[in-house]
Amino acid sequence: MEKKSYPRLLCDLGLLRQNVTQVTRRCHDSGIKVAGVVKGINAREPMVEQFAKGGCDQLASSRLSQLETFASLGLPTMLIRVPMLSEVEELVRLADYSLQSDLAVLDAIEEACNHQGKIHKVVLMADLGDLREGWWDKEELLQAALHVERELPHVVLAGIGTNLGCYGAIKPTVEKMEELSALAERVEKTIGRELEIVSGGATTSFLLVHQHKMPKKINHLRIGEGVLLCYDFKHEWGVTDIEYLSSHVFTLQAEVVECRAKPSYPVGEIFVDAFGNRPTYEDRGVRCRALVGVGKLDMGSSARLIAREKGITHLGGASDLTILDVEDCPREVKVGDILEFDISYSEVVFLTSAADVTVEYL
Repeated sequence: MEKKSYPRLLCDLGLLRQNVTQVTRRCHDSGIKVAGVVKGINAREPMVEQFAKGGCDQLASSRLSQLETFASLGLPTMLIRVPMLSEVEELVRLADYSLQSDLAVLDAIEEACNHQGKIHKVVLMADLGDLREGWWDKEELLQAALHVERELPHVVLAGIGTNLGCYGAIKPTVEKMEELSALAERVEKTIGRELEIVSGGATTSFLLVHQHKMPKKINHLRIGEGVLLCYDFKHEWGVTDIEYLSSHVFTLQAEVVECRAKPSYPVGEIFVDAFGNRPTYEDRGVRCRALVGVGKLDMGSSARLIAREKGITHLGGASDLTILDVEDCPREVKVGDILEFDISYSEVVFLTSAADVTVEYL
């Protein structure tokens, strides 16, 4: 019998495919194509295959190296991070579509396409308030659309798009989608034809599809977290009627390396922790604490870990350990026990790339 190593990330491929199918079916019923975003799982092939089999129309990532890994699946590829000038040649070679927000890059893409004998499709990004990528001045966006349409013969203006709920945490609302729809109509009037893509954002925008509120003009979404974990829907947005999506695609297993009673408030002069933070603590007296062998080097942050067992709560962590309060756990937690956790998107990003984390497919 093979000895298992920890920490261990379990991925239920059947549940992942089910989530993808549920989301794409609802989007397709609303006339919306789905770019399956696989950057969060570092484009691990068994998982990416579930995006393809589950009905995604495109496969998307923010990393060109990842696009190359799933080119054999036969779906159009999309780069969803506006590219650097230094990677334009690779962009044209590896991606069918890309999000764009700068005229100099668009001109460089035309030159690269000319050299490689290729056509590349672009989606011009509009900043609707999240203050990430995109044209803020919409007249400049219209001029950029005309520039692509009239002066770049190897670059196809596929559409326009936006990003919400990321840097600025701006909520995708019907009003924001109507604003994007109106802008798309202005672009279409300016260039004299209909756009292929009006991309209304990422996972958070899917809630408007779920609620049957998405304006008809929006015909494209870029979805990753929503099918991988749907953590934000249930824990951040408070959505309670999205039972068709499973939250248990991933399970983090971690081994207990220490368990004993200790004070809940540090003893001594409090300064900064190993990462330069100034944490605060609540004095709850002496309580039983368990340390598990997974830390910030493995998952970035452990703050959103949710223990599957009742009575176990997260206290904090360090580079290689996570500290849990197990005082209220109905059973006795011992060294060598394996604890299971639900995780968030930020944690799965790190865990699927960590060299010392074993990934197992179910």
